[in-house]
Amino acid sequence: MTKRNKIRLTFVGILILTLLAGIIDWPKGPDLDLYPIKIPYEKELKVHLGLDLQGGSHLVYEADLSKVDPENYDSSMAGVRDVIERRVNALGVSEPVVQTVIVGDRRRLIVELAGIQDVNEAIELIGQTPSLDFREQDESQIPAEPEVQEIETPAETNTEEGSEGGNAEGDQAENIENNILENIKIEGEGEDTKFVTEDGQEIDYEALSQMIQQQQYPGFKLTALSGQHLVNAQLQFDQQTNQPMIGLSFNDEGKKLFAEITERNVGKPLAIFLDNALISAPNVNEPIRDGQAVISGQFTLEEAKDLAMRLNAGALPVPINLISQNTVGATLGKISIEKSFLAGLIGLLMVCLFMIIFYRLPGLLSVFALIIYVLVTLALFKLIPVTLTLAGIAGFILSIGMAVDANVLIFERIREELRLGKTLGSAVDSGFQHAWPSIRDSNLSTIITCGVLGWFGVGIIRGFAVTLGVGVILSMFSTIFITKIFLQIISNKWLGKRLYLFNVKKKEINDKNY
Repeated sequence: MTKRNKIRLTFVGILILTLLAGIIDWPKGPDLDLYPIKIPYEKELKVHLGLDLQGGSHLVYEADLSKVDPENYDSSMAGVRDVIERRVNALGVSEPVVQTVIVGDRRRLIVELAGIQDVNEAIELIGQTPSLDFREQDESQIPAEPEVQEIETPAETNTEEGSEGGNAEGDQAENIENNILENIKIEGEGEDTKFVTEDGQEIDYEALSQMIQQQQYPGFKLTALSGQHLVNAQLQFDQQTNQPMIGLSFNDEGKKLFAEITERNVGKPLAIFLDNALISAPNVNEPIRDGQAVISGQFTLEEAKDLAMRLNAGALPVPINLISQNTVGATLGKISIEKSFLAGLIGLLMVCLFMIIFYRLPGLLSVFALIIYVLVTLALFKLIPVTLTLAGIAGFILSIGMAVDANVLIFERIREELRLGKTLGSAVDSGFQHAWPSIRDSNLSTIITCGVLGWFGVGIIRGFAVTLGVGVILSMFSTIFITKIFLQIISNKWLGKRLYLFNVKKKEINDKNY
């Protein structure tokens, strides 16, 4: 195949790529569904908007790591992040962003929930993450007398059905909590909040919670087994009564702890608490060593489903406190999109006008290449997908400018080659060859910077880095591949004699060579 035929074939490939990108970019374009041809792939093609464009809730939590060893800070924060991600995903929140950041010696968690306008709803979603723990009877105190309920392995069927605490127990617990709080003085607000007892002793929130728990349920004490040892919770049904119940599976550490707890509590109640509230206190008939257990009680089907979902969401490894909240309205996001689109369109038109005026025919070809670049980039943003924010849009527009900058370097080099008396085809090849090192180095430095910002940055910084990095990579493809093919297609003797179309005057050639 001759060089000319290769150029023509490549040109056809560029046209096909442009058509496909245009179909993807079209607002009502088809989504990808390859199941009809036996390829298990399906993808919804849409522009993913960030919090500042779509509207939603922005929450900042601070973790209480006072009882965690410094070497375990990172693992504890990773656990908190994973738990909250599972929680909001299970509740159907669209594209949540959950990130951990370090501010001085403090660890904070940023939660962005796009599409949620009610910040109280967002706080409730996060706050619903349960704290599950198991408590055994405290022999040093008067034991509680919960209604007996059996804790069983899934294989057993001789369970005596019990019942969970009634309203009287809940009312009593609420009264105890109110009595304790009446004797506690609250000072300060937000992260500076302090709890002070009657004798002037300051206590933290965790100590206050434990004080309330101990007063509410004096017959039980905490064990080492908690929700962090839970692998899975699933809805099951009692084979005899057909009542819904929740099956529990523990990890290896939880399996060992559960076996030890049940061994020393045979014939005694083992209390199960969720969010510091007593769910049930079944009697242990025999040691359970396989790490499998069932919570049975007076659950409705919906209650059992909800409880299983909440347990699967996990328990927070460390307490977190809300220190900042913000709501971005959908109207503000719509205005931002409109203004960003207008600014980008004006900038693109001005760049196109500049290229045509200063470089004439090559400038016109670069405009076509630039349009293809924009179409392909937007299509890629949908396919990845990239979540667009205002900072991300700024990065994309900046990458357009860098694509034009590369074209300027190439066109100036081509003009220099034409002034030296070279043919048009030779000048095009030589121009790209000599301009490439400068384009490569400048774009590579930008890509490295984007990589650093994307790796270490969070929020809008990362969004800016991603869109700019993707845009720069594609701009190199657009400049070195598409623009070059366009110039090679038009390179012929007829145009070689009309160099004014390349803004090169004949007297400039004569002055240089004759």
